[in-house]
Amino acid sequence: MFRININLKVAIVLVINFLLCANIIAENNWNVPADKKARNSYIKFDAASAQTGEALYNKNCLSCHGNLGKGNSLKSLNPVPPDLSSAKTQELTDGELFYILTTGRMIMPSFKNVLSEDERWRVISFIRSSNKNYVQVLSKFDPNKSKLVKIDMKYDAKTNKIHVDVKANEKTGIVSIKDAEIVLFATRYFGRLQIDKTQRTSVDGVAEFAFPKDLPGDKQGNVELVVKVNDDNYGEIEYQKKFNIGVPTDKPGLTQKRAIWNVLVKAPVWIIVLYSSGILVFGLVLLYLLTNLRKLKKIGETKN
Repeated sequence: MFRININLKVAIVLVINFLLCANIIAENNWNVPADKKARNSYIKFDAASAQTGEALYNKNCLSCHGNLGKGNSLKSLNPVPPDLSSAKTQELTDGELFYILTTGRMIMPSFKNVLSEDERWRVISFIRSSNKNYVQVLSKFDPNKSKLVKIDMKYDAKTNKIHVDVKANEKTGIVSIKDAEIVLFATRYFGRLQIDKTQRTSVDGVAEFAFPKDLPGDKQGNVELVVKVNDDNYGEIEYQKKFNIGVPTDKPGLTQKRAIWNVLVKAPVWIIVLYSSGILVFGLVLLYLLTNLRKLKKIGETKN
């Protein structure tokens, strides 16, 4: 009986280890759709695009992936983020890198709503700059096509929904953009708040979003909404519009009252007092030390 229990425990440990290994392997392999894998950048990867991409990389990626070629990624994470200059990463297509950066998974965050499409390509430009054997294949996509897109937003008070209509003004006429990814945000103090879930436009180029009834607005109840459309044929487009549909909220702006993050004139009194006292004490101590040094010098001169 004792041997059976030992064998059972060993078997359980082996199964757990197998599952953990399988999970780690699965997490490190991305199942990128074929059409996304074959995608290429419409931005030429050169020194300028790499320089912009480096600044974006340092701000958004460096803390986990580390410096390119240094092998100093964050080892405390599981799985460990790869060095993006490694051979395994550089073997990925531009489309695969863009897909990973856009969608994210597990501990890898999605940058779809953090970085614009243009910025994501520039990050990839920087990642490719470490590969001397890399040869770019430019996309035939025309980014100027986004200028053909017209977006209209309307609020339906009966259903409390935001209707978004996406059309393209082509030479052949007005075309409804169907199956485009569309996200709705409300502008807040510290960024954007997503409203409802991400939608896809219908065959008529329309998407609907349920608007929360308790969302605070300004004093008059105004809320600025931002719709972000992403389409394979027309690229990434944003449109903003203000609606009087929020809960009127009479709250002072973040810079109107005394606060820690404010300028000196409106900083909290206790911080001003503490800071001033610290400077005064430091000055007095410095004066005291200088006075004593002078006295010591005079004593030394007298003895000599």
